[in-house]
Amino acid sequence: MLELKNITKKYVIGDVSQQVLKGISIELRKNEFTSILGASGSGKTTLLNIIGGLDKYDSGDLIIEGVSTKKYQDKDWDSYRNYRVGFIFQSYNLIPHQTVLSNVEIALTLSGISKMERRKKAKEALTKVGLKNHMNKRPNQLSGGQMQRVAIARALVNDPEIILADEPTGALDSETSIQIMDLLKEIAKEKLVIMVTHNPELANIYSTRIIELKDGVIIKDSNPYEENTKYEQKKKNS
Repeated sequence: MLELKNITKKYVIGDVSQQVLKGISIELRKNEFTSILGASGSGKTTLLNIIGGLDKYDSGDLIIEGVSTKKYQDKDWDSYRNYRVGFIFQSYNLIPHQTVLSNVEIALTLSGISKMERRKKAKEALTKVGLKNHMNKRPNQLSGGQMQRVAIARALVNDPEIILADEPTGALDSETSIQIMDLLKEIAKEKLVIMVTHNPELANIYSTRIIELKDGVIIKDSNPYEENTKYEQKKKNS
């Protein structure tokens, strides 16, 4: 589904240049729960932003369903972000004066569907994450866990193939974190979920794959795609 080939990225601020990613190559399955671990400054969030089309790589290639993005124009990236990727952030990014329902509906404003259909899809997404009875509340009337569920519903409402989560449990207590991780694990049965986290314990319990970064390079991949494919083929042939 997604393949990164020798991705590099550096940031230049004034006279200072920092190479953040140094040739990242990963192949990701259509449905798996991949956690990206690493210390601050290892390149985790930059990698997630490049996968989500929020940031552009300097060299290498991001291949989506066999199609290179090297020649993507702004409209191609807009389409990718709007229809194929859902984003979940640590800070929820909800609009305070809008209801929960409106916060989810807003993700569909560029989809070209009618207001009635937008409302229906938003209600379905909120019901799926257990917020059926909270749709008309404002974000400040919700707990942290409930706000993160709204963010997950918003990420799911367009039925994207990829869910990207940046520290989704970072602002939550342990019990609520487990509830959110259970929800993401369920989503990963049908979609590709990629999560950046500082919490190796949660990653080990819930992920089907853990990729560790250090100084912009991959130092460990617990379940690489290529090796798994060879293993499955070997099993099939034996």
